[in-house]
Amino acid sequence: MNSKNLFAATLLVALAACQPAMEPFLPEHAVVDLLIENGRVLDGLGNDAVEADVVVVGDQIVFVGDTAFSDSDRQSRIVRTIDASGRIVAPGFIDLHSHGNPLETPEMENFLAMGVTTITLGQDGDSPDVQPLSDWLSDVEQKGIGTNLAMFIGHGTIRDQSGIGMSDSPEPQDMQRMLDILDEALDYTFGLSTGLEYNPGLNADTSELRALAKVVGQKNRMVMSHMRNEDDDQLEASIAELLEQGEDARIHVSHLKSVYGNGKERAEAILGILDDARASGISVTAEIYPYTASYTGIDIVFPVWAKTQEQFDAAKIERRNELAEFLRNRINRRNGPEATLLGTDPWTGKTLADLAHEMEMPFEDVLIDVIGPQGVSGAYFVMNDELQGRLLQDPNVGVCSDGSPTGFHPRGHGTFAKIIETYVNEQKMLTLPDAVRKMTSFAAYVLGMPDRGAVKANMMADIIIFDPQNVRANATYPDPLQLADGFDIVIVNGKVARENGVRNEVLHGRVLKPE
Repeated sequence: MNSKNLFAATLLVALAACQPAMEPFLPEHAVVDLLIENGRVLDGLGNDAVEADVVVVGDQIVFVGDTAFSDSDRQSRIVRTIDASGRIVAPGFIDLHSHGNPLETPEMENFLAMGVTTITLGQDGDSPDVQPLSDWLSDVEQKGIGTNLAMFIGHGTIRDQSGIGMSDSPEPQDMQRMLDILDEALDYTFGLSTGLEYNPGLNADTSELRALAKVVGQKNRMVMSHMRNEDDDQLEASIAELLEQGEDARIHVSHLKSVYGNGKERAEAILGILDDARASGISVTAEIYPYTASYTGIDIVFPVWAKTQEQFDAAKIERRNELAEFLRNRINRRNGPEATLLGTDPWTGKTLADLAHEMEMPFEDVLIDVIGPQGVSGAYFVMNDELQGRLLQDPNVGVCSDGSPTGFHPRGHGTFAKIIETYVNEQKMLTLPDAVRKMTSFAAYVLGMPDRGAVKANMMADIIIFDPQNVRANATYPDPLQLADGFDIVIVNGKVARENGVRNEVLHGRVLKPE
């Protein structure tokens, strides 16, 4: 080296020695648990995807943007780095209406496989018959759960617990007992669920529902309702009944649908009712699942006076002809016996028409003499694609599965994947940012979860990583328990819960508490 070069090199070393040491990136965090880099971040708020890194410490997102970790930092401070090149990084999905028993199936892998990191239980007026409900939630916490859980208290359950049962005129002391149970449970649940098409909730009148809603509103919770009747000619009256409760509390329509309604114009009319209510100051939201078949107990097709076993036994003797005529007309109005797919053994996978043909009996007699109102659950093909699709597009309508780990309906294993595969990729009915917003920040807003549903600093680290083109809803009506594909990495509370189709044996979900 000549003297000139030696001098220059010496000068550079001297100058470097005089420079203050560069402060490490995010110096307040000595250890970074997870660095997700090179992905395209969908924040869940409806914004377009942007190239950004995501930094997770513990169970929180602490930074979203361009990171500046030095090589030495990467080696000494970062526990794990995930390369998300070519993939979307988004908030974990929140299922606004789901079912299951975490004490029996705590893994909830059907949900994790379709990108769901939070589920809701206690729906349709039916929560575990444990008083106080907090004892059951403690058992769930102790056993562990794969997803987060947002719990609701069921109206039908507390009706039974208070001694009201199926009475249509509760005694004042029983009514007060029910309100007291509700008030206590709302301290740790996200609201009240009602199932007004089922016993015992169907026996409640407007004054009872308003009294319940007042308690819910005082605790700043919500009423999430399976409304009294989803048939198209009864739908507006059912919505009106719920909107009355909206004068006292936030309200939400569970799995919004119009049974045997048709067309986009009918959807516009339904949405217009909800828009008008919001304009008048009522806080009302809704959600749907992306399938044209519902799924519930067969008692849904029986009259109110023949739903329980006791009522049915009496009706079978005293009102046989009337019962048969009712069932014949109702099933035919619901697209006929071919549109009822049974999901309970020994008839799983057969339609009501199949069974009637095999037994050489009218289908109404099969329902009366073979099945009965408590005999099976089934899928009912009673909805119109065009109508339901328009409902889905509304910005105030979110997404739910209404499914469980074991239910014989593809929605429990396919819903959130189908939203992306069918409604984003194939039909282009939704953009990906819109779809993700519905399934994340909108759902968090509905439930009142300010710390979940978005990829932002200081939010909880529920995150999914996926290529939208690889997402597949594999579940079908004949084979509804097939897990979804395409959600490569699912992170729950900052921990990888499922990766490349393999579930972590450790359960990272939590029982959530409302704000």
